[in-house]
This record gives sequence, C-alpha cells and structure tokens, in this order.
Amino acid sequence: MLRLFCLSLCSLCLCGYSPSAFAADKPNVVLVVADDLGWRDLGCQGSTFYKTPNVDQMAKDGLRFTDFYAACPVCSPTRASILTGRYPQRVNITDWIPGRKDSPDQRLKRPEIRNELPLEEVTIAQALKKSGYVTAIMGKWHLGGKGFEPTRFGFDVNIGGDETGTPRSYFAPFENKGGKMPGLEKAEDGEYLTDRLAAEAEKFIGANKDKPFFLYLPHYAVHTPLRAKQATIDKYKVTPRAGSQSNPVYAAMVESMDEAVGRVLKALDAHKLSDNTLVIFTSDNGGLATTEGGPTGATFNAPLREGKGFLYEGGVRVACVMKWPGKIKAGTVCKDVACSIDLFDTILGATGATSDSKRDGVSLVPAFKGEEVKLRPIFWHYPHYANQGSRPGGAVRFMNYKLIHYYEDNRYEIFNLTDDISETKNLVNSEALGFVAMSGMLRDWRKEVGAKMPTPNPDYRPNPPNKDGVITMHARTALVHGTQLRFEPLPHKNTLGFWTNKDDYATFDFTADKPGTYTVEVLQGCGKGSGGAEVELAVGDEKLTFTVKDTGGFQNFEAREVGTLKVEKAGKHTLTVKAKIKPGVAVMDLRQIVLKPAK
Repeated sequence: MLRLFCLSLCSLCLCGYSPSAFAADKPNVVLVVADDLGWRDLGCQGSTFYKTPNVDQMAKDGLRFTDFYAACPVCSPTRASILTGRYPQRVNITDWIPGRKDSPDQRLKRPEIRNELPLEEVTIAQALKKSGYVTAIMGKWHLGGKGFEPTRFGFDVNIGGDETGTPRSYFAPFENKGGKMPGLEKAEDGEYLTDRLAAEAEKFIGANKDKPFFLYLPHYAVHTPLRAKQATIDKYKVTPRAGSQSNPVYAAMVESMDEAVGRVLKALDAHKLSDNTLVIFTSDNGGLATTEGGPTGATFNAPLREGKGFLYEGGVRVACVMKWPGKIKAGTVCKDVACSIDLFDTILGATGATSDSKRDGVSLVPAFKGEEVKLRPIFWHYPHYANQGSRPGGAVRFMNYKLIHYYEDNRYEIFNLTDDISETKNLVNSEALGFVAMSGMLRDWRKEVGAKMPTPNPDYRPNPPNKDGVITMHARTALVHGTQLRFEPLPHKNTLGFWTNKDDYATFDFTADKPGTYTVEVLQGCGKGSGGAEVELAVGDEKLTFTVKDTGGFQNFEAREVGTLKVEKAGKHTLTVKAKIKPGVAVMDLRQIVLKPAK
C-alpha cells in the first residue's frame, strides 16, 4: 500500500485536462439532480425493483460512473459543491440548512453554519450566463431565502426554488403555511410536483431552442415525505419488507422521477437538440435507509453500508450518468473516483466557458473519450449529528482506500473498497502506513479549507432516567471500541452487531439522579450455535457477568434480567460491556440495556 501511495502521490502533480474543443457550438447543458436517490436505486446500477428505463437508457447511450461521490451525506452542502465546484467547507455550509439543533444527549456541540450561499461565490450558472447562456433552475434550491434566491446567483428563471429542503407539497396547490413555491402559484388541483417540473423544463427547452441554455433541474423527489401518484403506487404489488428494496410509494416516486427525465430527453429530441446537449444525472447524497423513511426505510442501499447522513458508502456514493451523442461513446463505464465538486469544471470543459473562481474539482471530460480522470484524494467533513443517527466525523478516499475519522472519540476506520465495498472489515490495525498517510491528508485538508470542528457540549446529559428512575441505554448511544463491533442503524437491525472480535467492546454513558442499586435488563439476540459467551458489565468497580443466550437468531431479541449493579453516586457514569469468552462466531447482538431501581 505504501508503494502505491508514493507512486500515486507523484501523479497528483500532473497537469489537468485542458478545455475541450467540444465547445465550438456552445452546447446546451441539462443537469438533473435527484434528492436522496440511492446509488443502487437505478436499473443500470443493479436495482431489480425500481423502474428507471430512461436513466438506464442514458447509461446505455452514454457514460456511467461507478465511483462517483456527493461532497456530503446530506443535501445543502452537496448542492453548494455542485454549483461552485468547491468543497462546501470553504463556504461553511456543512449541514442541511438550517441544520439540526444541539441536544443534551450529544457529546459535542456542532459548529455554527451559514444559512445561505454567500453572494460572493461564483456559480456555474453565472459562468455560463457570462458566456451567453440562458439559465434556469426548476426545483429545489435550499441554499438561502430572501436576498439569496437563485436569481441572485446567475439564474434567469426560477421555478420552485426557495429556502426549503422539502417540498411545501408534492401535490397542488404547491404551498403550505410558510408560503407558496415560486413560479408554481397556478396549478391544476392534484397536479404532481415531479410532473410539473418536467412540464416547466419542456417549456423552457422549447422557448430557448435557438439559444445556448443551461437547465438545472434539481428534483425534490425522492425526498421524504414519501408521496406519489396512487395509480403508480398500485403498480407495485408488494408488502414492504425491511432489508430490501420493497417500498411501493418510494418506488412510485422513483418511477415518476425517471419519467420526468424521459420527458426532458424527448423534448431535446423533438427540437433536434440532443446532439448538441450534455445531459448529466446524479443525486445529492445516498438513499435514506433508516427509520426516518418509515419502518422499512425509504430504500435499501446494499451492498453499500448505511445511507443518507452517514460517511459510509451508502451515504456518499451516488449514481452519475452523462449523455452527449457523438461526444461520449455509448456504453462507457468509468471506474475512476469522481465527485460533485467536479461538475463545474466538467461543464466548463464541455462548453468552453471560463471562470476565474477558485475551485477544487477537476474536469471529467477525459472520461468522455475513455481516458483516465485525474487521480487525487476526495474528502468529507461532517461535524454534525445527523437526523439519521450518524455522528460527527470526516473521511478521505484515495485510490482503493477510504479512511473515516470519528470526532467524538478520535476513532479511525480504514476500508479497502475494492475488496470490501460493504465496509465490513476495518483494516486500521493492519494498514499502519496507510493510516499515517491518509489521516495526514485529511488533517491537512481540513486546515486548508478552514473546516470548523465540533466542541465539547457543556450541557451533555446522556441517557437520563425517566420519571420512575429507569435508565434506558439504546445501542445507538454506545461508543464502540475495536475494529469490528458497530451499531447498525437500519430498521431490520437497530442494534450493536458484528461482534466477531472478542476484544472489541462498547461503552454507554448514562445519568443517574441518585445513587442506588439497579436491576440490569439486557435486550440481546444470538444466532444458533453462538450462545454461551460470557459478558461482563461494569460501572466503576461494580461488575456483573452473564451468559449470552442462544435465541435462534441474532435479530431475535429477548429481554433478560441478568443481575444487579450498584451506582455509588448521582451524576454521569459509564457502563462498559466486554466479552470474556466467545465460543461462537459472534458474541451477540445487543439492542439496549435498562437499569431499573431495585425494590
């Protein structure tokens, strides 16, 4: 790994790709950004449940990236990166706007973020407008309200873009108590938002067929709340099942989004513009796979780990498909690492437009001709607690390796994504040289972009007792120690699992309002043949040991009272859970521990 790092670091000094001669005819650009669409939510990406024939055909006719990333696992920062070609940390937009407020159960306080894209930032719309393009946004903005509207950033036309991160309504009238969606004040009753945005895009293309245009089409779909046309939902005759792509409402939303893409492509064909139009399709982050999307999640991202909000692949790896007949060879697949920060320079390279703005991305135009994309590390910095359950951290991908750094406890993970796309085997103990190199890259990059770090929370009050003095510690509140043990947030898991290494352990912080003796109840599951592990629970010098019961399955949870522990004084404490003996493949799955005042 060290030899590869040295060779590859040398290649970072190579010159980037020069602007393309493609630009002679000022090609049009259509940039479609789906919201919360998972990497595997397209047929061309491996889904057999969702129906996406139009985007699939784009992939057949053009270029599909296998290792394309959003600059953040949530929306606003990625949108800032797309529009500016810069890491969102440079403009201090590191969470969805306005972000999740701090709460007492957080060990760290989030850094304050900007609630709008700074007016001094240069967007791709401004660069193209300066080059003679007509520009339009039709859909989600979510980068500022009054005084920071899309029209302040180079867009001639704004349909539907405001400060909100979710649609005011998926069905007409397109409004709620907060106001009306701009440009959609008039609508037929029951009109579906995804269809309406497609219709507005068709009109824009027709009205500007004789001019170079940039159409930015950031759909609100498939973001929650999950709302779709009933007739489309009825086509998916399936009972939703956690751990699979099986949500009929979400599937209907995906289908409508794909139909909207098809309408745009047909409009380009109808006006004989397809050969002179670069069409790009991507998503702002990974698919929503946790309970925020319902008891089964909105989607399921396997083989990628987790989903929206997480720095694992399911949260940041996204689909990216580009089509440009005659300029991009049909059926091209690019396995080079690319990112949303690259779209600005790619569009400049394709159109011949220029910008003096300072950017972080590179042009992906070489991939149009089957050439390699410039090798460089890609970075993330998400110093927030996400609604989906993730914790503050940062990450870097370089070549086949990815390092994740968690800010609460300074823990690191390293994965070889070529061998382990599901990020199941943490190599931090076996890739010491890679750890030094990649952690140094991440540290230096954070300093260079001015990334703001979270700070200790002075009001931290973890797992407080209820009115009866009962303390419930869910697995999601644990810190894990070691290489394999992890919290699995998906609806069909929701547990500490992968406890295959005996020496891994977990700790739970909790708050006791008064000292006393507590009866300990564990909610544990254990697969056939793996029972019998001895587990020690400790609070300070107080300890108890229990034997894990075989429950017939790791997700077959059983509540068991296993003894008592004494808490000597009121205040914050830490409960440690360690395995002493592991006779089976794993210690157990642990969903929660409850301390009940002993009677």
